[in-house]
Formats: sequence, structure tokens, C-alpha cells
Amino acid sequence: MTTEEARRRVLHGTAESVREIDGSFALVGRDGRRVRLARSLDRPMRYFLAKRAEGPALLVAERIDTLHQWLKEEGFGSQFHPSYTRMVPAHHVVEIQLVGCPDPDPVYTRFFDPPRDRFATDLEEIGRAYVGALAEEIAKYLRRLPEPEPIGVCFSGGIDSARSSWSLITSCAGSG
Repeated sequence: MTTEEARRRVLHGTAESVREIDGSFALVGRDGRRVRLARSLDRPMRYFLAKRAEGPALLVAERIDTLHQWLKEEGFGSQFHPSYTRMVPAHHVVEIQLVGCPDPDPVYTRFFDPPRDRFATDLEEIGRAYVGALAEEIAKYLRRLPEPEPIGVCFSGGIDSARSSWSLITSCAGSG
């Protein structure tokens, strides 16, 4: 889907239509005073509402220091305090109205809410589902590549580390 379509879904869509946005994202949509923000788990998104004579200014950034720097550069540095920034929670659409300061009374709608206790306690079943989901996500990514390219993948503390650690432990245990 295009970025424009994804942004349209965040601004006008239901939680289910936002859930259908595939991949990693942090999006903002605005229609007049109404603003909707949404992000996936891996994309931080903070916002800050600054007071201006002509009305509130909504700042959105990945990092809190970026918000602070902009406020200082624009002459609003005295308004900044870290506790005044808000983090958009992952897997939620946050809707605010640009009508005043300091807090726009946000409305939160969860768009990703997987069922709990879906699996029995069978670790083999859980493992197959986990590895299967990972394989499907990797396949979707590979299908989007324009042509064959060398690819490197870093798994940090995930399934490969657990398996490598277990192999190392069993190898050491077996060597006496």
C-alpha cells in the first residue's frame, strides 16, 4: 500500500483498516483541528503541543530531544518540560483535537489486539506458529525486493541466539 493510502487509513479508517497496514510505520494524518497518529511497535513517536499566539502547534518527532531543539530554535524553549511530551503508544490510533494547551485530551483506539491464550501449552505448536510467522514476514519482505541482492539479517537476542546458546550448552555438556 502507498504511504498516502496508509495515512488515509490512519486519519479516516477503522481500527481494522489501520491493522491492515503492513510493515513498520509511524504516521500522522490531519483534517482541520482533528489529528490522528499511529505507529507500529518499532517506530517511536512523541508529540508536544506548543502554545502560539495564532493557535497551538503540534510537534511530532521520534525523539524527545528533537522536540526540545525545535522549540528552542523557534523561541518556545521555555515551554518545554519532558513530562509535557506524550508518547503515542504502539498499536494504537491516538486522536487529538488542536483546540488548546497543554493537553488535547487524546482518545486511544487499539488497532492490534491479538487474542490471548490462543495456543495450548504445547511448546512444539507454539514454536511452529512462531517460526511460521517469522518465515511469512521474511517471505513478504523478499518478494518486495526489486532484484536479487545480497541480504544480511541480524537477530538480536531472538530465536537464533536461543538456539545457538542451547547448541553451545549441549556441546559443552557433552564434552565432559
